[in-house]
Amino acid sequence: MTTATPALAPRLREQFPPLSSGRAYLDNAAGGLLPLRAIEAITAHLMRYGATNAMPGHQPGADILALKQRARAATALFLNAQPEDVALAQSATALAFRLSAAFSRLWGPGDEVIVSGLEHEANASPWRELERVGVTVKVWHARAPEMRLHADDLAALLSDRTRLVSVTAASNALGVTVDIPAVTAQVRAAGAWSVVDAVHAAPHTLPDVEAWGADFVMFSPYKVFGPHLGAMWISPEHRPNLPWPKLSFVPDGDITGIEHGTPQFELLAGWLGTLDYLRELGGAPELTRAALVAAYARIAELEGPVAERLISGLAAMENVTLYGPQDMTGRVGTAAFRVQGETPAQTAARLTAAGVDAGAGHFYAVQPLTDLGLYPEGIVRVSIAHYTSMEDVERLLAGI
Repeated sequence: MTTATPALAPRLREQFPPLSSGRAYLDNAAGGLLPLRAIEAITAHLMRYGATNAMPGHQPGADILALKQRARAATALFLNAQPEDVALAQSATALAFRLSAAFSRLWGPGDEVIVSGLEHEANASPWRELERVGVTVKVWHARAPEMRLHADDLAALLSDRTRLVSVTAASNALGVTVDIPAVTAQVRAAGAWSVVDAVHAAPHTLPDVEAWGADFVMFSPYKVFGPHLGAMWISPEHRPNLPWPKLSFVPDGDITGIEHGTPQFELLAGWLGTLDYLRELGGAPELTRAALVAAYARIAELEGPVAERLISGLAAMENVTLYGPQDMTGRVGTAAFRVQGETPAQTAARLTAAGVDAGAGHFYAVQPLTDLGLYPEGIVRVSIAHYTSMEDVERLLAGI
């Protein structure tokens, strides 16, 4: 941590109103907090436009259309992509199911899909739906106890019948990270496509569709300090040829065809506010890819010591079982654990009564928690963001 960081942190935390409550918020994996400018942007949009739709025939409608275009372009910067390849909708899960509908029109009996054993169900259930049209779904299990994916296990599953491999960039339950470029290269060499769930990784690592080499990437702005939205990038290699269900007048291959319905324009305004916050965090006068890269360098600087204390503190406690890696190697600042003699729900209830907010349950991570013998009761999950303080973590450890 640089000498500038301690001075930055209090000013930064002041931009997130819920932190003024005095509670330690450690459920960032379920949804991040919004900076003031995102909240203000949502309010300002509603005050000025209400529920006005994008309509080129009048000035307010033209303003809304321009907002949508700005949001798409800014999200493309976030992903290191082109705007015409980026969809924005109510959730990443909804977009994945729409993409699955397109795949169901391409594949059938004899085709195979591989789902990684670390997946949140947003990157599993949509592809399991393909079983309804005869597609075989296989699981690429993570190896206990650290729950890491191994390339040779994937190699044993790949065949000339494999059409798609789904893999997360970071497990939303365990915090385990995956070498995405290595996985996508292996998948592409086998002649298959890859879909990457960046929902849990995106608050900690800036997505880069060019460097990752995937065919499809999704993330949730609401996990990245924005409002409740989902986003998906579709490779221009595939976008023109995917037969997703769409309104009749939308041209084939037009990314708006997969968005379905009227956008949440006020939330797009809020997401632009969040990206402007990240621009400032990166120390840049305007939003560029370089500004976002700089912002994420600062995020890593802020998170590093806090995440290290979280994981080392939990790993050292005799009455705690920490799942996944026992140090910060190959993980983000998310921890899954159980306390001896308590159910996850009991631990979370005790903590929240003391002003420390953590989640309990399975977090839609059915496969990894089943493989660990923890489903459906689940785990206690604590997760930091760049605005999490060392004091928040110390309060957690003391509360346990």
